[in-house]
Amino acid sequence: MGKNVLLNVRAFAVGLDLTSNSNKIELTASVEEKPTTNYGSQGWGEVVGGLASAEIAGEGQWEAGDPTKVDDALWSQLGGVGPWTISGNNSATVGSLAYFTRAMRADYTLLAEVGEVAPWTSTAKSSWPLVRGQFAHPPGTARTANGTGTALQLGAVPAGRRLYAALHVLSVAGTTPSLTARVESSVDNTFAAPTTRATLAAATAIGGQAVRTDGTAIAHTWWRLAWDITGTTPSFLFAAALGIG
Repeated sequence: MGKNVLLNVRAFAVGLDLTSNSNKIELTASVEEKPTTNYGSQGWGEVVGGLASAEIAGEGQWEAGDPTKVDDALWSQLGGVGPWTISGNNSATVGSLAYFTRAMRADYTLLAEVGEVAPWTSTAKSSWPLVRGQFAHPPGTARTANGTGTALQLGAVPAGRRLYAALHVLSVAGTTPSLTARVESSVDNTFAAPTTRATLAAATAIGGQAVRTDGTAIAHTWWRLAWDITGTTPSFLFAAALGIG
């Protein structure tokens, strides 16, 4: 991906698609500087890295009225922790770049001066590592039955690292609908004998989840999202991302 103008950044906050209500999204990753300067430092400061953290800041146009609107979602999420996924100006297509984490919505500001388009601003602070991965399911494809996603070659998971997954359920329809997603791995892209590495809780309403493996090494290099759907005439719109962190 070469240099580009930001025209199509996608932002998913728990069960909310912020894309049509945001005009600014900033993602910051940082590591604390811890001084270790001593008499052997020859007059130069020395530092080591301390705690790492990430912050997502956004702003845009305010709307309210149902769970898919900014005000309803941001207010209900205030102080809560859930998945956030940000695209790299790429429309959230499968296999495209995604940054995601599990974060706490730390603040929410709304409204402004008379005559202005009603705005909102909000930030979220990470409670898990920030992961650089790929979208594993697009937000605009409705699912009504069991299925599997596109195979992604994310690579093996070394010991001490984890495979992370974020799921954003954006809309739900039907009678007693239920979506249970899982992360599968394989030695190659055929997935002839896939292994389930993590399973998310059954989703019956708009919302979000994040899961990760336990830090054990995994030699498989191919990964995908799979899902089971039950209910009477169920239909789900959801976005998902996978990555190793």
